[in-house]
Amino acid sequence: MGTDNAGINLEEDAIASSLFTDINRPDTPLNILIGAKKFMEGWNSWRVSNMGLLNIGRREGSQIIQLFGRGVRLRGKNHSLKRSAALPGNHPPHIKLLETLNIFAVRANYMAQFRDYLEREGVETEPPVELPLPVWTNEQMLQRGLVLPRPESGRDFSTDTILLLTPDENIRLRVDLSVKVQVLESGAVGLQDARVQSGHEGTIPSESLALVDWEQAYLELLDYKARRGWSNLVIRPETLRAILEKVPYTLKASEDVFRPRTFTDRTRLQEAVTAVLRKYLDTFYRRAHERWDSQNLVYRPLDLDDSNLAFNRLSLQEKKAAYFVRVPRSHSDLFTAIEKLCEDMDKLIKEENSGLPRLYFDRSIYLPLLLKKGSVLTADPPPLEESEKHFVIDLRTYWEAEKDKSLAGKEIFLLRNLSRGKGVGFFEESNFYPDFILWIVDEKKQRIVFIEPHGMIHAKAYQCDEKASLWERLRELEKEIGRRSGRQDITLDSYIISVTPYDELCKRYDDGSWDRDKFAKHHILFQERNQDCDYLRKIFHE
Repeated sequence: MGTDNAGINLEEDAIASSLFTDINRPDTPLNILIGAKKFMEGWNSWRVSNMGLLNIGRREGSQIIQLFGRGVRLRGKNHSLKRSAALPGNHPPHIKLLETLNIFAVRANYMAQFRDYLEREGVETEPPVELPLPVWTNEQMLQRGLVLPRPESGRDFSTDTILLLTPDENIRLRVDLSVKVQVLESGAVGLQDARVQSGHEGTIPSESLALVDWEQAYLELLDYKARRGWSNLVIRPETLRAILEKVPYTLKASEDVFRPRTFTDRTRLQEAVTAVLRKYLDTFYRRAHERWDSQNLVYRPLDLDDSNLAFNRLSLQEKKAAYFVRVPRSHSDLFTAIEKLCEDMDKLIKEENSGLPRLYFDRSIYLPLLLKKGSVLTADPPPLEESEKHFVIDLRTYWEAEKDKSLAGKEIFLLRNLSRGKGVGFFEESNFYPDFILWIVDEKKQRIVFIEPHGMIHAKAYQCDEKASLWERLRELEKEIGRRSGRQDITLDSYIISVTPYDELCKRYDDGSWDRDKFAKHHILFQERNQDCDYLRKIFHE
C-alpha cells in the first residue's frame, strides 16, 4: 500500500480475480475500466461501446491500431461477427446504437488520420442521408376484388387471449443435442461425404430430474417468452417438471446428460432440460395460435388501408405514400439521382437502373420495386434480395409470353409482402412472412399463392419445416376461412422456390432420397426455366 502525490491511497490485490474476466459476464456490476497497456494486450471482450483516450494515439503505431481493434470487433447475430447492416432481414430497433463504437480523445492526433483512413476504405463515419421516395399504387388493381386472409377487424391473438402453459400429451417432441461430425474425403471414386453422430436417445429419468434447478429453468423460460414477445402466455413454475414427466419427447444426447456424474454433466443436463422446454413452448404456442387463426381469419378486401400498403406518408396534408431510403453521404451521386427521379414519377416507376437500381413490372400492385445494392442502399420496406429479383424477372417474362396463350382469360397481380406487423404472416412466432403474394384471377375464382424464394442448404427436414409445409396447412385454412367468409371461390396455396440447385440440395435435404418429382409434389421448386423444368409453369398449371 502506498500514497501518490495527490494523496490517493494505492493498494495492490494479489488474490482477487481479474476485472477483465468479470466484465464479460451479463450480471457484471462494472461499467468503466481504467487502464493502459492491458487494453492492447491479451484481452478480448465483445462489449466495448466507448473508449476514452488521454494522450494516447498522438501518432500512428501498431498499438493504437490494436486498441481500436479491441473496440471495433463485434460478436454479431448468431456469432456472425457482422453488424446488422451486413445481415438480411429485420433487426431490433436502435440496434445500430449498440453496434457503434464511440471514441473520445484528448490530444490524440491520430484520430483524424484514422477517420480519413476509414473513409478511404469505404467505412462511413457520418450517418446516412435519409430521403423520401414516392410510391405509386395501382388503384385499378385494388378494384378487382382482391382479398387477403386477415383476422377480423380489431382482433389480435396476443391481446384477445390469455394462454396458460399446460402439459399436452398430444405434442410430441424430438430434441437433438448429440455430437455430429461431418468429413469430406477425396478417394478413387471422387469426393465422399461421411457423417458420424453419437448420442443416446431417450427421456431424462426422474432421479436426474431431481438434480435440475427448476427455478433457473423457470427464469430461462420467462426470458425466452419475453424475447419472443408472447405477452399473453402465462407460465407457472410447477408446470415445467410436469411437462418433462407427461409430454412424450425424445432427447438425443450423450449418456452423461441423462445420468450426470460431475458438475459439468449437471450443467449439460440443465441445458438439455431448458432446450426441451423451449421446444415445447414453441410448439404449444404455435398450435394455440393456429387454432385461434383457424377460428378468426376471414377474407378481407385488399385496399389502400391494408397494412401491406401502409407506407410512410410524406406529410399529413399529402396522401402520397413513400419509401424512406438511406444513402451514405459519400455516395452523393446516388442521392442526387434519387432527388432527380422524385421529380419525374413516370420515369421513377417505368425505368430500370437509372442511377437507382429498381425493377418495373406492370402487374405489381405498387412501384418502384427497389433492388439491393450491396450495403450502399437501405430502405423501408427493404429492397429486393437477389433471389427475389430473379423471381420477379422470371414472372414478368412468363407473363409476357403466356398472357395470350396458356394464361388467356386470366389476370395476375403481385404484391411484395412486408414483414411482422404489416404483411400476411404464418406461424408468427417463427416470424415467417412469405416474400410475395401472387393472385391468379379469372371470372370464376381467385387463387392466392404465397411464394418464398430462398436458399435451402440449411433447411430442416420437411416434417419439421413449417415454411415448406405451409401449403398443407393452407388447404385446411381455406375451408375454414371460406365457410366463415361465405366465399367458396378462393383457394390458398404456397411454394418455396429454392435458390439452392437441385444437384446440391438433393444430397442434403431430409433423408437424401428426394428426387425432383417429390420436391415438386411437396411444393418445393427450383429456380430453373428450361424445356424440361419450368418452375413457373408448375405454379400456374398445378
